[in-house]
Amino acid sequence: MFRKFCCFSIIALFSGLLANAQQYYLFVGSYNRDKDKDGVYLYRFNYNTGALQPVSALKGILNPSFLTLSPDGKYIYACSEAQTPNIGGVSSLAFDSTKETLTLLSRQNSGGDNPAYVGTDKDGKWLLCANYSGGSLSIFPLLEDGQIAPSKQVIAFQDSSVLPRQRSSHIHSAVFSPDGQYAFFPDLGADKIRGYKLVPAAAEPLQPATPPYTATVPGAGPRHIIFHPKLPYAYCIEEMGGMVSCYKYKAGKLDSLQRISAHLQGPANDYNSADIHISPDGRFLYASTRESANTIFIYAINQQKGTLKQIGQESSRGRHPRNFMIDPTGKFLLVANQNSGNIVVFKRNQQTGLLTATGIEVKLLNPSSLQMRAYH
Repeated sequence: MFRKFCCFSIIALFSGLLANAQQYYLFVGSYNRDKDKDGVYLYRFNYNTGALQPVSALKGILNPSFLTLSPDGKYIYACSEAQTPNIGGVSSLAFDSTKETLTLLSRQNSGGDNPAYVGTDKDGKWLLCANYSGGSLSIFPLLEDGQIAPSKQVIAFQDSSVLPRQRSSHIHSAVFSPDGQYAFFPDLGADKIRGYKLVPAAAEPLQPATPPYTATVPGAGPRHIIFHPKLPYAYCIEEMGGMVSCYKYKAGKLDSLQRISAHLQGPANDYNSADIHISPDGRFLYASTRESANTIFIYAINQQKGTLKQIGQESSRGRHPRNFMIDPTGKFLLVANQNSGNIVVFKRNQQTGLLTATGIEVKLLNPSSLQMRAYH
């Protein structure tokens, strides 16, 4: 009787573990140059080894250069950086984790040329879009079935700054604050981080914050902004200046704390810095710089002051690391090297923050955006 009980207990325990087992999936956006070619790719990710296994790919979207996931992981939103006037768009996809399939659901015009970034609020009710060439931002209601409704508001800017690339506004990312009450839009062309308060019931749901923008150093070219997962700080990678700027954040306001290097070579007008992310535990920040550097810069975050100290540099093992991500466990960092066409997996030391190449990489044409999530 005891043996039978033990056997049943072991079987029940094993079944329970299987039921709770998680499968991690990596979603990759790319520049396919043709909507009839694969543009969004799906991989299984082994969170113990870092291995990637291809599953499927989806056609039907031109240059899905940036992806973001809905908070529940059911839907993927993509911007179509068409590189053709008047056809920029945002699309939604459904992901079935049981069948491991992606399905195109809806598309809307983005409200400006060459959308470069999309972001959702924490409740999955709103989609933000940054139109780079159009110098505009837009906001869309999200429906419960994953469809994107027509834009509720499009705001265009006529602004400029000091360098040739800054003759007009270039909105480069669109990010909600952690509480979802504010949205921020780095404007590379104007050297401003624009801020808005979300007023869902209003006819125009984005209302200028106080102040309406935070000015950066002239020629900085703010690109991507992120918020600390636990502390009241924000960090912006400056594409042209090759720096990371740190800010104290409170109720829609960014107060400058520090500006620290994210480049290798000497003085230049454009270092082509790209992406920025924080480890899940909030202890380390990573930033990528493209062109001749092709480097991931590693920083320790002061947990009391929010300031950064550079502690390491790691080659991206490819050319043009446009985008990278840290997996949800914090064990690995994956880099999308757009021009060399490879995604490289690094092991991340969770105590020191430093990176070690695992030797794992996949070849893929023009990878430009990585997103990952675990599914039961």
